[in-house]
Formats: sequence, structure tokens, C-alpha cells
Amino acid sequence: MASAKLIFTFVIAFLLSLFISPSHSFWSYPPNDDGLKVSAIDSPKVNLSLYYDTLCQNCSTFIVTNLTEVFNNDLITIINLRLVPWANAYINKTNNAIVCQHGPDECLLNTLEACAINVWPNVNIHYAVIYCFQFLAIEGKHKDWKSCFDTLGLNKTSVLDCYISGNGTKLLQKYADETGHLSPPHRFVPWLVVNNQPLQEDYKNFATYVCKAFKGSGAPQACKSLVHKKIN
Repeated sequence: MASAKLIFTFVIAFLLSLFISPSHSFWSYPPNDDGLKVSAIDSPKVNLSLYYDTLCQNCSTFIVTNLTEVFNNDLITIINLRLVPWANAYINKTNNAIVCQHGPDECLLNTLEACAINVWPNVNIHYAVIYCFQFLAIEGKHKDWKSCFDTLGLNKTSVLDCYISGNGTKLLQKYADETGHLSPPHRFVPWLVVNNQPLQEDYKNFATYVCKAFKGSGAPQACKSLVHKKIN
């Protein structure tokens, strides 16, 4: 437990150092209106979209353990990272209520993470918030989500306003539409898509796909060892 907390503190500090640095500039949310395809803006960046449930343990572990590496090895400099917290949720047609696979707490976290993405378009900021939420979820402490704002030094008012006003629900409905139009449909979570290509069971190998899809110059060092890796 102590080592996990140490890693958490280190990663949060690292992410904070990124989003307060003026030298980092990343793509902004939200996606285009149809929500289906997202194009890089003024760059040949690769679109990496993650479809997930906030209380899915495999999703939380992937975000905290695997996805964090894109920040550690500079892959984020060639990626338009999109986080889509919906996945296995659905809308009850009888009363239009959102139903989540892991219950009301997951619906709450889905909405809060959608709001964080909307409030802080900078990927370093909203990823840091989501990382913190998901770290707590792994430890079974997801109800302590408010502590993440204090840890990160962020004002939670805008996110709470987004949630209370119902704007978060509207954001989720857009994610629902996007997720519902995935081709092929997602079969499990986490579900990763690189430039509209679903990685399916090979999702943990996402970095190799990203490097192979990148057509620009100045690829990060991490790609040099991955680009020649065979993809089955």
C-alpha cells in the first residue's frame, strides 16, 4: 500500500509539472459534433480514443498503469488522447435515465469525468483528475473523489456546477451516441481505437499501433524500439 501511494504521488507530481509547463501544448476537447471521428489540429498527431467505465477494475488499472506511460515517454506529444467515460452504460428508453453497469456511483464518476474533460480541455489537467479518480477506484475509495481536487490544487466548483446543472448528462449523451456508433461495436472494456482502428484484444500494445500510425517527423524515442515490433 505504501509503495502504491508513493507511485501515485510521483505520477500526480509529474502530471502537474506537465500542465503547468508553458512548453506543452495539446489538443482540446470536445470532438466534432458527430462525435465519430476526430481530426488532429495543425499536426499529424495520432488519435487514441479510450472507451471505458469508471468503476471497471480493468479500466482503472489500464489508465493508472498503462496509459500513464504516454506521459512518461513523451508519446503524448504525437497523440490526441481522448477519454470517453461511457462504454457499457445505456439510456433507459422508458424514463431516459442513464443506467451504468456498476451502479449509481459509476454514473456519478462518469459524469464528473466528462465534466472534468469539458472544464479543463488540456489533456494533462483532465487526465490528472481522471488518474486520481481511477487510482481511488482501484483502492475501493472512489467515494473520496473530492480529495483529488485538493491533491491537484484545482478548484472543483466548475466541475460541480457542470454536474448539478445537467450539462454533464448532456456530455454523456454525446459519448453514448459516439460509443453506440463504434464499428465494430465494443465487446469489452477498456476498448481502444487508434485512428478509427479498434485494437480489440491487443489494446495493451497500443503504443506500437500509435507509433506505426504516426506519419510526422520527430517521433519520440519510445517509438524507435516499437515501430519495428511485429503486430499480429
